[in-house]
Amino acid sequence: MEQPTTPPVPPGVPDPAAVGPDQALAGCRVLLTAKRRATELGTALQRRGAEIVHAPVLSIVPHADDEQLLAQTRALIADPPDVVVATTGVGFRGWLEAADAAGVHAELLAVLRGARLIARGPKAQGAIHGAGLVADWVAQSETAAEIKELFEAEGVAGLHVGVQHHGSGADGIDELLLALGARVTPLVVYRWGPPPDPEAVRRGVRLVADAAVDAVVFTAAPGAVEFLAAAERAGLRDAVIAALAGPVLPATVGPVTAAPLVEAGLTPLIPDRFRMGALVRELTAALTGRGVVEVGTPGGVLRLKRSWASLDGRVLPLSRVQFDVLAALVGAAGRVVTREDILALLPGTSADPHAAEVAIARLRDSLGNRAVVTTVPRRGYRLDLAS
Repeated sequence: MEQPTTPPVPPGVPDPAAVGPDQALAGCRVLLTAKRRATELGTALQRRGAEIVHAPVLSIVPHADDEQLLAQTRALIADPPDVVVATTGVGFRGWLEAADAAGVHAELLAVLRGARLIARGPKAQGAIHGAGLVADWVAQSETAAEIKELFEAEGVAGLHVGVQHHGSGADGIDELLLALGARVTPLVVYRWGPPPDPEAVRRGVRLVADAAVDAVVFTAAPGAVEFLAAAERAGLRDAVIAALAGPVLPATVGPVTAAPLVEAGLTPLIPDRFRMGALVRELTAALTGRGVVEVGTPGGVLRLKRSWASLDGRVLPLSRVQFDVLAALVGAAGRVVTREDILALLPGTSADPHAAEVAIARLRDSLGNRAVVTTVPRRGYRLDLAS
């Protein structure tokens, strides 16, 4: 007897032969708005079964080619600071790499050795130590707010303070220092530029407005600001805000990134620890079971989510049409779905009842258990629900 062929796995549906043991995000579609570390983040989510959509809203000006950073670095060397604040580990290392490329690495290190070094958290502290330096004070909360509290408590009037910023520099440290009477030299290690693919951003905004993704991940405050601005330009801001307040989960790497979303009236996911790994874990926990339809059948528990389905824990290799037919049967909750209803889900305009029979036969093959879908003579088909 000829064995039934297995239909190809459509895009976005995990391949049962390729999935790993942890597929908590199977059936989830996640939009990533970042360019930096997008591959790392996307891979971590894909390992958990998620479908990833990339829509980086901003590009990054590389530090080694940034004349503004090099000019500020030379100014700092010529006028050594009393205090230097390192806000990010990757930014501090990038600053030293840029100085090395410009031939002023030794001079910069000498200046840093003579300054009091303030680190915004363990990552910045690690970068300082990696350069052979010692952090004099570390913000354990990993926030700019704790650094501001330190400066307000100790006073910085008359001091020269260099501040190494992340992308936008919009963390309020410079403004506070100036208000307290300090001289400030800002050092923005990388700057934001226009999106590398504007059309991808427009598609991403539309997907969110249509609630066609389960979550949107933001890793920088400027990215969140720009995504909302892109929604505004597309005339979809209200729809995007409504989606992010409802079926689409906005997720951020920390409170600074979340701030523009909070200002827009949203409640984004913020991990307890401001790390990529913590974000992946908490996003996985938040999305697990979200939007999943689950019913009992003679073949085990049937679970559906978006374009993905599993039966008794086994991912089903369903085509898009097969999924639509199965979803119609599940939606009927045990009631009969007529042949005409099945035909309406198939491509083309055929009215031949045999086409519906073939579609059901292929679905049964993919289910691997023919008892799950029952034929109701002269009427149609229904899902056999376990009592």
